[in-house]
Amino acid sequence: MIPNEAIASGTLNALLYYSSVLGILLVIGVFIRIKIKVLKKYFIPASLIAGFVGLLLGPYGVKLFSEEMVGTWGSIAGILITIVFAPMLIGMKSDGKKEKGTSKLVIRHLIYSYAGSLLQISIPLIVAALILIPIWDLNAMFATIIEVGWAGGHGTAAGMTEAYINLGWEDGASLGVTSATLGIVIGIISGIVMINHGVKKGYTSILKGNQAMSSQSDEDAIPLNKQKSNAVNTLNPDMVESFAFHMGLILIAVFIGWFMQQFLAGYVQGIPLFPLAMIGGLLVNMVISKTKYFHLIDVNTLRRIQGLALDFLIIGAVASIKVPIVVQYWLPLLILTVITFFMMLWYFYYLGRRIFNEEWFENAIVHYGSYTGVAAVGLMLLRTADPEMKTDSGKAYALRAPFYSPFLGGGLLTALVPVLVIKYGALSVGIGSLAIFIVIILLSRLFGLYNKPQMSSNHQASYSEMSK
Repeated sequence: MIPNEAIASGTLNALLYYSSVLGILLVIGVFIRIKIKVLKKYFIPASLIAGFVGLLLGPYGVKLFSEEMVGTWGSIAGILITIVFAPMLIGMKSDGKKEKGTSKLVIRHLIYSYAGSLLQISIPLIVAALILIPIWDLNAMFATIIEVGWAGGHGTAAGMTEAYINLGWEDGASLGVTSATLGIVIGIISGIVMINHGVKKGYTSILKGNQAMSSQSDEDAIPLNKQKSNAVNTLNPDMVESFAFHMGLILIAVFIGWFMQQFLAGYVQGIPLFPLAMIGGLLVNMVISKTKYFHLIDVNTLRRIQGLALDFLIIGAVASIKVPIVVQYWLPLLILTVITFFMMLWYFYYLGRRIFNEEWFENAIVHYGSYTGVAAVGLMLLRTADPEMKTDSGKAYALRAPFYSPFLGGGLLTALVPVLVIKYGALSVGIGSLAIFIVIILLSRLFGLYNKPQMSSNHQASYSEMSK
């Protein structure tokens, strides 16, 4: 049904005020990040800092902010994720020459991507169904917060609020964001330790010997002489602001996604808007790419809009975490988190060395960071292990995105998992996901994309000495 009710002016004024406070929190987070160097060292984003400041000042902290304000922030986060996802496939075009040289590596990255998400869906669901749910009488969807929060990140966790509420599990909203927060902290700290360990063991291809992990050299506050434009005008400002035109394309994608959601609601309940808006963006891209106006799309402008929405989304999502709910679930959440962490170590050290036959450490670390934290953490860890980006890891990781992101790690299938759990049960969905994972690995082996691990440089040297 098309909305036709008017929004009261008092509600709009309240929304403006609540949004203004989010802006204040963001600026506070920026200056905290600039001033406290350890936050820069461990790549903690300003939006996450701002979110925790909001949580501290909210109804479960010093009570400066009301429950109504904080609750609205959570709702805003659920809307902003749609703005983040809608332009994901707009401006996308195929460059056959660029992709040809790394096609096999892209396929390996795609296999590794699906394997990571399927593990985060299957193992937690099976563990929850067999152990956690019977002991603590948890909701059947409890374990879905792992892939939603870890591979999906704060954006997906906030976006799934609508789905969890529609499926009758309101607690999932706070637990999903908490899971994402735990994942990003674990990913950053463990990733840094793993890189240093990898250098010492000779696993890394670029950093050798006793080289320590180098910290990021870029300043948080970019000096004036190093500042540069990160978007361009594609239209005459006398006619329209270029950002407004790009925002219009995003809203068309949201509009299409909204009608798709209304249509699907008659068949499947609980599908959130954000993955459907991404499909709407794909349709927008397909139409405009057939015209002479495709060059009017500036991908960097779309990324700036996504980044703006994502920063405010993270603040609102973290600040609106319902602490009593997290406390209520702390033990099963801790158990599931620990199990997932060790599973991800297996994913990195065991599976990574077999999927990637060359430069396995650099290729695998970007996925490890992404599926414990977010894509930015994965790229940060890759840049730390490969400071000058000499490997093709980052390129292949980016090229596999159009074939992975629309489906898992926050895509359509991620949004469908809770629906499937309600319909078929946690254990059935977990076993089914694990079966798909096994099929992918068997097919990889059949086509020569699953190999015995290469010997590290240190081990090769030791073997040579023993041979002499």
